[in-house]
Amino acid sequence: MSTGNNRPIIIKRKKVIAGGGHHGGAWKVAYADFVTAMMAFFMLMWLLNATTEQQRAGIADYFAPTIPFSQLSGGGDGSLSGESLQSLDTLLEMGTGGIAELEGGPAAGLADAADRQALRDLESALLGRGGESMELENAMRQLVTRMTDEGLVIEIFDLPGAPIFIADTARPQPVTVTLITMISRVMGLVTNDVAVAAHVAEGQGDLPWDMTMDRAGQVRALLQVTGTQPDRIVRTTGHADRVPLVSPDTELRNNRVTVTLLRSGL
Repeated sequence: MSTGNNRPIIIKRKKVIAGGGHHGGAWKVAYADFVTAMMAFFMLMWLLNATTEQQRAGIADYFAPTIPFSQLSGGGDGSLSGESLQSLDTLLEMGTGGIAELEGGPAAGLADAADRQALRDLESALLGRGGESMELENAMRQLVTRMTDEGLVIEIFDLPGAPIFIADTARPQPVTVTLITMISRVMGLVTNDVAVAAHVAEGQGDLPWDMTMDRAGQVRALLQVTGTQPDRIVRTTGHADRVPLVSPDTELRNNRVTVTLLRSGL
């Protein structure tokens, strides 16, 4: 018998690893997502540090809808009384109860939207003035704007070491004169009525009511001498320390004056 037939049979098995083992690409996708998230985070932190408060407000307004939607309804009473769903709670009857109808028909609705857009355009023009000079750029740190149901509110406020009035008086600081002059010139772009108000922090002055009325009057006078028609200013109000903006009530940020361009019809 040949000895060659008694040799052991050796079977070689080759292990095939799907996806290339440690050379697969799944980890690269996860790493790329991580790097993208970190880049976005650092860009956000840089923007927060490199922009002023009013610039951040402008960025936020850019992403906000320009036409407000009301969740109130003027629909009919009862179950299934309307033909289309207009609010959270009530079905609106076709041709009745809409916002335009309540305010005087479709023409009034279009006019209201145009008025809001005009105020937003003015807001953009106002915030864009900040780059005209270094003095104005520094002054813009003490100005913010916001759209409300009443209209466009332009607010000037105290910062640490940078008050807008001489302490316990109604005499405006130069920064206030600079900002009011700029506001008055930009307001010439629209014809809306104007309301002026003044506020102080708690504990500011012995007669906060008189002081805020005097400060509001000083702002009104500055607006008039810098080009605003007197008949456009329909309201001047002193709120003393009764309407704080931030807590605590003694916070310096509560020392402020506001110039509001009222929506048409208010």
